[in-house]
Amino acid sequence: MTTASAVPATRIEGTGLDLGYHGRTVVHGADLALRSGRVTALVGPNGSGKSTLLRALARLHRPDAGTLCLGDRTVDALAMSRRDFARVVTLLAQSRPTPTGLSVADVVGFGRHPHRGRWRAGDPDGPAAVARAMAVTRVAELADRPVDELSGGQLQRVWLASCLAQDSAVLLLDEPTTFLDLRFQVEMLDMVRDLADDDGVAIGVVLHDLDQAAGVADEVVLLAEGRVRAAGPPADVLTAELLTEVYGIRIEVDHDPRTGALRTRPVGRHLTRVPVPVPGGSS
Repeated sequence: MTTASAVPATRIEGTGLDLGYHGRTVVHGADLALRSGRVTALVGPNGSGKSTLLRALARLHRPDAGTLCLGDRTVDALAMSRRDFARVVTLLAQSRPTPTGLSVADVVGFGRHPHRGRWRAGDPDGPAAVARAMAVTRVAELADRPVDELSGGQLQRVWLASCLAQDSAVLLLDEPTTFLDLRFQVEMLDMVRDLADDDGVAIGVVLHDLDQAAGVADEVVLLAEGRVRAAGPPADVLTAELLTEVYGIRIEVDHDPRTGALRTRPVGRHLTRVPVPVPGGSS
């Protein structure tokens, strides 16, 4: 997607982060580090603080306590403008407004805003970056379509293309597979892996599908009630004991005998049916 020279080796790290809304703390003392060339997946129940933590890394939610560092310096010490920070870090939020009167190409072009001067000038790499982003997300054929005519899945891919066009070294994705059908979910996660492996991008991604998190991530961070419950390689974090405790439902974990991939299975009253013997029936 981007050239190696365009993405410097980067680490963004939050240490001891307390985050809250209107005086109520929702994230307590969280540590989270995203490193160049690695994918970190944030998982956990609804309301556990995953999205809030991503917003803090994107400098959209100011911590009540703790520090946020980019490389070896705190973000405050760097005193970066919003534009300069956006050249390094970009966030695909859960939901964005649907613009009216704009084409797909227009919206993807928004991602080049941090690289432009006044009057949309001074961005010689912009057209190529927009074209690559639309190609990778498979929206190039929609370039001239009004975005308010798109399906939810198509619009999700357009917003992702806008983020990719930004060519940042740190990419934050909040539930990027929302609205996507199975094919595009798989392609999305393949693309996430490629951005880390081939382009050295540091990626933090919120996912609800635990099997997807296990498949795409180098590290999984499991949150519960606003606290980091565990962090590390997927096999160390996504255990039956931890997941059952955090989600409050029995979750079984095994590995695919053919591929070795980690698999999780929630056990409910109807998700796993056990045949009930019929009185008087044959054995």
